[in-house]
Amino acid sequence: MSEKKVIKFYMPTDEYGVFSNFSRHRIFLKGKVWRTVEHYFQAQKFAGKKQEEEIRRAFTPKQAAQIGRDRKNPLRLDWEEVKVGIMKEALIAKFTQHKDLWEILLKTEDASLVEHTQKDSFWGDGGYGYGLNMLGKLLMEVREELRKE
Repeated sequence: MSEKKVIKFYMPTDEYGVFSNFSRHRIFLKGKVWRTVEHYFQAQKFAGKKQEEEIRRAFTPKQAAQIGRDRKNPLRLDWEEVKVGIMKEALIAKFTQHKDLWEILLKTEDASLVEHTQKDSFWGDGGYGYGLNMLGKLLMEVREELRKE
């Protein structure tokens, strides 16, 4: 039995950098254009508040993330319950609105997708594989759903 292929990604400039939320692929959601998945995700922490639009207008995904992570701004009360669903919604938009990305995702076949970073053990693998890798898991879920279409 062969070992399952593992594809690690993190930086948008990496071979599989299109899987990064910082990759420069606009998405259209909630009647608006968002520069990246990161912009949309961070903005949803403040849905309906002025920070949502401030984040949407941020020039780079890094700036969007900095605003979104600033705890001077209180998060929506249900954030912990909704954040995974919001991320999946953004990923579905990204991979259905960009057919070239859809094809790249499908070409990974059944490889394990891993956001490889020491900076995040929820969305990523924590750098040593002990993290939850939620971004990788969601990408694999989206891949399965796209396969059925």
